Amino acid sequence: MGERKRYSKEFKQEAVRLAKEPDRSVLQVAQGLGISDSALHRWVREFAGQGGAAFPGHGKQVLTPEQAEIKRLQRELDIARQERDVLKKAVAFFAREQ
Repeated sequence: MGERKRYSKEFKQEAVRLAKEPDRSVLQVAQGLGISDSALHRWVREFAGQGGAAFPGHGKQVLTPEQAEIKRLQRELDIARQERDVLKKAVAFFAREQ
């Protein structure tokens, strides 16, 4: 199986810009750039949903401050749940010994 092609953020943004021009179709742009039309459709959707935060590259997400806070709070909640579960098991264990 071949290696998957990777495209830069700038390439994807330019492809989306070209695809949004009124005189061109997504299929024409994709063929002209040598990429699949399904990939270009996906890039257009991603860019429409995230704007400048689209295409972070190499799996690194660009988070807004609100998203970073939500992520931090979710981690904190996971830890609190794990601690609660351990305490529940400890209570059950000590209740059996009496």
